[in-house]
Amino acid sequence: MKKILRIVLWTLAILMVATGSLAYYVSKQMGSLNSLEARKERFGGLPYYAEETDEFLSPEPLPYFPEQTTGGNPGPLRFFKTSPNAPGFPLPKQLITKSDFPETPSDFAVWWLGHSSFILELDGKRILFDPVFENGGPLPFILRRFDVSPIKREELPEIDMVIITHDHYDHLEAATIKFLADKNIEFIVPLGVGSRLESWGIQKNNISELGWHDAKVVGSLQITALPGIHYTSRSFNDRNKTLWASFVIKGADKNLFVSGDTGYGGHLKEIGEKYGPFDLALVEIDGWNKGWPLTHLFPDQVIQVCQDIDAKLLFPIHWAVFDLALHPWDESIKMVADLAAEKDIELVTPIMGEKVIPGLSSTNNWWENLKK
Repeated sequence: MKKILRIVLWTLAILMVATGSLAYYVSKQMGSLNSLEARKERFGGLPYYAEETDEFLSPEPLPYFPEQTTGGNPGPLRFFKTSPNAPGFPLPKQLITKSDFPETPSDFAVWWLGHSSFILELDGKRILFDPVFENGGPLPFILRRFDVSPIKREELPEIDMVIITHDHYDHLEAATIKFLADKNIEFIVPLGVGSRLESWGIQKNNISELGWHDAKVVGSLQITALPGIHYTSRSFNDRNKTLWASFVIKGADKNLFVSGDTGYGGHLKEIGEKYGPFDLALVEIDGWNKGWPLTHLFPDQVIQVCQDIDAKLLFPIHWAVFDLALHPWDESIKMVADLAAEKDIELVTPIMGEKVIPGLSSTNNWWENLKK
């Protein structure tokens, strides 16, 4: 009996240590928030912040969890499973390292790194957007990638700015922020996200938090945060404690729109009227589901966005890496490409890791003739 008791006690001790370690690890992936009092003092009075509930407000309200999905297994448990919608073979990509980037950033170039991660060079500045190089959840087995990133975070070139659209795990990766913490990089993020960055080692004076329609000038660039229909959270009790945003990046000769994650609404036409026309729109195309009609853009809405904001070129992002909404990995891009052709909207569709100069570099529908 004593031997059995010792085994039970040791087993319980090991389980407690493992559980505690796991909880600590997950808490570190979440990042910290400012106190309730600090948030209310700072954000109170903003028309899109509700002080009584301590949450930022979407231009159009979204349904709360438990979410209802269509086309597959419902609920967030799908993120723990291997996706049946993954390609099942490596997607084409160009593996790159820091040596593949010019020593001095160019006037205009883009490298899509998969999903919503990309590097933009504009007016001699190099900007990294929503950098995620591993999986899309707080643990390695949650929301697994279809395939490896075309670049390792350790191989990133020198970065001038990092722009984060919102704090969901598939857009904000703690390990990458920690890796960049000792670099002299400017971080531009929506309201409230700065606290998370600080908890991962970013110096406060390197962080610029923007509310909707706030702008930050860096050299010849004007970077403006704008509304979107979406929500934020990194745990079950912090929904909408931080803001989300789309961005306009206006340079000396180019005007770019980055949609971030957004549902379709009247805010997009307002953005076009006030900040357009645009030389290039980098717009999310995947993650739509009839069970949550406002959370992401449907393929026909992607095309409507380009028309609303008067964009000459469409660069599809937010696809080909994660299964967020239970449809085949290439369904969205096929639908968007067909609709774009009908409406005479030109696509910029490089493979991951490929350098393009939008408007000059030719790309093709590479997903159509893959060997499966």
